Amino acid sequence: MATACMFTRPRPETADEHRTRSWAGAAVVVAACLGVEAVAGAVTAAGLRGDWYATLPKPTWTPPDHVFGPVWTALYLVTAAAGSLVWLTRDREDVCCPLAAFGLQLAANLMWSVLFFGLHAPFLAFLDGLALWVLAGITMLHFFEASRPAGWLMVPYWLWVSFALTLNGAILALGRVA
Repeated sequence: MATACMFTRPRPETADEHRTRSWAGAAVVVAACLGVEAVAGAVTAAGLRGDWYATLPKPTWTPPDHVFGPVWTALYLVTAAAGSLVWLTRDREDVCCPLAAFGLQLAANLMWSVLFFGLHAPFLAFLDGLALWVLAGITMLHFFEASRPAGWLMVPYWLWVSFALTLNGAILALGRVA
């Protein structure tokens, strides 16, 4: 017997109800992504105000600081589109796990900024980054099953998370910082 998921409907809905709930749900997905981006961006900006990050030893292949903001903004928008596409496929009963994974990876993404820039704890951020990398990969795979375009939209995000995790690890190795 299948368990109920909060993303499934207990009764058939009318076409108008479906249309309204579909776009309202997609708007919630977008708002969640933009909310995480706003909070993570604020935490990061606050962490960059001092000299802590500037004095960390970084590998030569570290992008300039001004690259990160626009890249993350674009990626949050793309992931919002991906999550919305999955939400809009909710006629299928298999969107509960993809959307749960999506929410967990958003939380892990926010936590990384708090740990790295807010608490100046690169090692804890690296551990969180490992969880984020796994969760982003799981989300991407689930999204491919629910909506191929949504899965493809998650690929650049997963690749950037892979890069960010590698950069976090290199900073740890170079500076032997906790």
